Amino acid sequence: IPLLPKQTLERWFKNHTPHQNAGTSGKVFFFNDEFTNYNDSEAGIAAIELLEHLGYTVEIPEHHESARTHLSKGFVREAKEIINENLRLLGDQITAEIPLVGLEPSAILTFRDEALDLCDDDSAKTISPNCLMLEEFLAREIEAGKISSESFTNEPKTIHLHGHCFQKALAGITASETALALPKNYTVKIIPSACCGMAGSFGYEKEHFEVSNQIGELVLFPAVRDAKKDDLIAAPGTSCRHQIQDGTQRTALHPAQILHTALRA
Repeated sequence: IPLLPKQTLERWFKNHTPHQNAGTSGKVFFFNDEFTNYNDSEAGIAAIELLEHLGYTVEIPEHHESARTHLSKGFVREAKEIINENLRLLGDQITAEIPLVGLEPSAILTFRDEALDLCDDDSAKTISPNCLMLEEFLAREIEAGKISSESFTNEPKTIHLHGHCFQKALAGITASETALALPKNYTVKIIPSACCGMAGSFGYEKEHFEVSNQIGELVLFPAVRDAKKDDLIAAPGTSCRHQIQDGTQRTALHPAQILHTALRA
């Protein structure tokens, strides 16, 4: 079972000092989902520092968890309550100009999938187009000319990208590929994998452990093992990253971490 970090992202954010560039390009709201806050705070820190370095003020609005864990286990009534409360709290704050940006695909994309069916009014329809994975936001800003390769290293690097199942189904992996290829000499190779085999808590459950690893061994694990030692493994999904670590002993990184490391000083 994944170890917890020394501090939550929420605690780090309250004590951190924003980068001097923050606010020169715009503002985003950051969705501090339950996975990023408690399990992968390092990825969250990298994302916030990346956004601030690139000129964006980052604010974490008041909200609850995403309800993803409730939905995955069939607690739909509880999920409905959480989703409607989040919609009430976020309200009119989320706009095309100030989107809600998240790291974990299964969490942020809840606003573009289940929330549309479970909301009590039309609020989900209003904000859902403006709830974006980090890579979607970066790709949008790249296209708008607000972000360029000049902010990043020129050193060559090869990245092997494994897309999350929710991402593939609802958003696609093109934005992740675009964002990771922003540094001039970064080459992104798509791993032609399906599910990593973890599927939330599925792979941690004793009765599913063997089949979980068999799924990983179909394409993902061999591709990761075949990657050169100096190559990077990218996986937007938290469960995918843990599955790769456990199945291959290779560390997979969120695209935010890769791009944060690639920033020029």
